[in-house]
Amino acid sequence: MNARLPRFVAFAVCAGALALRAGAAPLPDESPHRSLGVGSCAASTCHGAAESWKGANVLQTEYHTWLRGDKHARAYALLLNARSREIAAKLGLAEPAHRAAICLDCHAHNVPHARREKEFVLADGVGCEACHGPAQRWIQRHVAPGTTHAANVAEGLYPGADVEQRARLCLSCHLGNTRKFVTHRMMGAGHPRLSFELDTFSRLQPLHYRIDEDWMRRKGSWDGVANWAVGQVVAAQETLKLLLDPARGRDGLFPELALFDCHACHQPMSNRRNKGRLPAGPGAVRLNDSGLLMLRVVAQRVDGALGAELSRQIERLHLAIANGNDAPAQVRATLLLTERLLPPVVARRFTAEDVRGMMAALLDDGISGHYTDYAGAEQATMALQSLTNGLRQRGALPQGAAQAALKRLLATVAEDESFKADSFKAALRELRSALETGSRR
Repeated sequence: MNARLPRFVAFAVCAGALALRAGAAPLPDESPHRSLGVGSCAASTCHGAAESWKGANVLQTEYHTWLRGDKHARAYALLLNARSREIAAKLGLAEPAHRAAICLDCHAHNVPHARREKEFVLADGVGCEACHGPAQRWIQRHVAPGTTHAANVAEGLYPGADVEQRARLCLSCHLGNTRKFVTHRMMGAGHPRLSFELDTFSRLQPLHYRIDEDWMRRKGSWDGVANWAVGQVVAAQETLKLLLDPARGRDGLFPELALFDCHACHQPMSNRRNKGRLPAGPGAVRLNDSGLLMLRVVAQRVDGALGAELSRQIERLHLAIANGNDAPAQVRATLLLTERLLPPVVARRFTAEDVRGMMAALLDDGISGHYTDYAGAEQATMALQSLTNGLRQRGALPQGAAQAALKRLLATVAEDESFKADSFKAALRELRSALETGSRR
C-alpha cells in the first residue's frame, strides 16, 4: 500500500475503520436508558441469595460474589485512598478523585445524573449495570416466563456473551478509548501502568455464572482461545484509534506517551534492554506493539496471506512513527487490516491444531528475540497461558503437563523492573520442551 495516501482515500479508510459494526450495542455508560443501581439486583429473591437455588438456571448468588470477591466492587473506594488524593493533587484537579470525571469514568458507572434513578449510588463502583447495561427497560422482562436472551438485549441488556462486544467493554477502561483514557500525565502522577488480556483477566475474576448447557443454549459457546484471539484484534483496533484521535493521540508537542513502550525510556542508561528489535533501530520512542505482535500470530493462522501483509504493515507503521513520515496514513492502513481480520477471527472455531500452531509461533518469535521488551513478553506469557489451557480443554494436553514450566515463565514477567530478556527466553525454551513432551504422552 502506498504510504502517501491521497487525502480523500485516507479519510475513507479512517471513516470505514472507525465505524461501529452493524448491530453493535452502545457501551453501558453510553446507553440512553436509565440506571437503577446495584440495589435493584441485590434482593434475596433475585441475585442476592445466600446460596444457589436448586433447579435455577442461574446461581442467584451473583451480588454476593461481586460484593465480596470482585475488585470492581471496590473500584470507587480506591478513589478515597491516599494515593488517589496524591494523584489528584499532582494533576491539579479542581475536585478530589472521587468527584472527578476522569477518575469516575472507569472507577464507577458514571452515567449522567439525568440517567440515574433515585436509588442509584455512584459509590457502588463498577456495579451490575456498568457491565450488563442500564436496567430500566430489561429488568422486568428478564424474569418474565419465556423471555429470551435476545429479547433482553433488544431492551438494553449489554450483549456480554458476544466476545467482540465483551472485549470492547472491558478494554474501554482497561486500555481506554477516545472518551476515557489513562494518560501518560496520569501515570506520571502515580496511576499504575495498564495492561490487559481478555481471557486471562476473565479467569482472574470470581465467576458469578456457570458455563453449562443451559448457558450455552441461551448465549452460545465459551472458548478461552477465542476470547484471547478476538480480544487481541479488538485491543489492536482500540490502540490504533487512540493514535489517530487528535484529543488522545497527542499531549502538547509530544505524542501521547502512554501508547508507547514505557520501558524504552524508563530504565537506567546503563541498561541495554532496548536493543533496537524494531526496524526503526535503537533510541526510537517505541510504540507499544505488544498487541500487534500477538495479532500477527493470530492472523498467520486464520489467513496466511493477510498475516504476511499485516506483518509488513506493522514494520511500515513503526518506521513511519519513528521517522514522522506520514504516520497517520500508516496507522489507518494498519487499522484497515485489523478490520479485515476481525470477521474471520470471530467466526473461527479454533481446533487443537490451530492452538498448537499459534503456540509454536509465539514460542519461536520469543526465542528468536521478538519479545525483548517487557510489554511484549507480558502479552506473550498471558497468551501462552490461555493457549495452554485451550489445548488442555481440547484434550490435546494431559492435566498438569507443562504446568511447572508455565509457572516459571510467569515468574519471569512478575516484575517489570526486574525483567530479563535472557531469562524469559530460557523459560520459553523450557516451556516448548515441556509441551512437546506432554503432547507425546
